[in-house]
Amino acid sequence: MSAALEMTQQRGQVVEIGEGGSLRAVLAGPASSARPLVVLEAGSFGFSADWAAVQARLAAEGLRSLSYDRAGLGLSEPGPEPRDSRAIVADLEALLGALGEAGPYIVCGHSMAGMHVRLFALRNQARVRAVVLVDATTPEAMDHPAVPSVVGHFARLSKVAAWGAQIGVQRPLAGALGDAIGLPPLAKAEKRLAFADAGHNHWAAAEVAAWVASADEARAAGAYDPDLPVAVVLTGDGRQPLARHAIQTAPADAARHGFVIHVPGANHASLLGERHAGHIVGAILTVEQAAGGLERAKA
Repeated sequence: MSAALEMTQQRGQVVEIGEGGSLRAVLAGPASSARPLVVLEAGSFGFSADWAAVQARLAAEGLRSLSYDRAGLGLSEPGPEPRDSRAIVADLEALLGALGEAGPYIVCGHSMAGMHVRLFALRNQARVRAVVLVDATTPEAMDHPAVPSVVGHFARLSKVAAWGAQIGVQRPLAGALGDAIGLPPLAKAEKRLAFADAGHNHWAAAEVAAWVASADEARAAGAYDPDLPVAVVLTGDGRQPLARHAIQTAPADAARHGFVIHVPGANHASLLGERHAGHIVGAILTVEQAAGGLERAKA
């Protein structure tokens, strides 16, 4: 991690997770609660700062939440390669264990994290009460004829970004381009520093390079249980859906308690920001209520 990023360590804590090194974790909300812990997984090049606005809103609703920096990102130590979903989920499981957070969980993922969320939820079915997918990909997206080439192009761009950060190209652009989300001040500063940080960009590119492997791992884990409440949050008003939207909404469509929420005026990044975070929180509250109803019905 860079010295500049270390200087922003005013949020969260660095937690030892055994052989996997250490990860920065940010817990927010009440100190204790009988309600599920909301586990927040960032998309590609993202880390705990991405969720700052959402965590503030969740805390106001009385919900505890956890965001974290994956290995090599933000303030977390690098982990062994490849940085695929299997490695990422194993780190998250170790982090939750180190924190003593045994569940239950509501798991929420943005963008590329849709694959990590799928694998985590299937590996921890007894502890996951619901899932929220925020403009997220699914492993089945790889079946679309155009997606493999898009993923390959993104992987090449990610390598360029890592190279640019290494030689300092991004540093003058960080103020203008570092925060496309619209974050609170401290998280905004972290996001801008990460935008130009060589280590962060290197390991983020390594995750993107493992995209195909991550998709295969998530698909092999199976489909979500139809009884698991699933909410999908998408940009736009839903009146002119894009081809990818049918793939993205499939997990909610297959769920007995599935919800699709459209956010007009948001884009892929700004969905997480202060302007639109309330929609994500609304989705989390909706699946929490649905999961609670299922628990009461079983009792």
